[in-house]
Amino acid sequence: MDACVFCDIVNGSGPAHLVYSDDDVVAFLDRAPIARGHTLVVPRRHSAGLSDLDPALGTPLLSVAQRVADAMKGTEFGAHGINLALNDGRAAMQTVFHTHVHVVPRRSGDKLSFAKGFLTRRPGDLAETAAQLRELIGVQR
Repeated sequence: MDACVFCDIVNGSGPAHLVYSDDDVVAFLDRAPIARGHTLVVPRRHSAGLSDLDPALGTPLLSVAQRVADAMKGTEFGAHGINLALNDGRAAMQTVFHTHVHVVPRRSGDKLSFAKGFLTRRPGDLAETAAQLRELIGVQR
């Protein structure tokens, strides 16, 4: 297997702003977010895409995505909705070939800023955002 940036994050050798971690799944902020709080949820065990994802990891993967989404929809973070996305394959715009779910917070009326986010993708203060999400999820660090 070639080097995988997400495997490096999972094993602790790659830089990331962690939001959540357990025995099966790790969640961290996207380094080039579409919106503040854009989080990636990945299985600890490498799989390039859906076809080789262990079905037993699908439930924990989506459960953590749901937990992150629920935290974002709390009043403190201010998301009014969430987009979940799993890009599977190059034609689907997958750029890192380690299965992952995007959890992207949405705010009412953000259509223009959301579309602009695809073009600009600026990180903002990732450390502060990660700390806020960990607190809202109830993760101790």
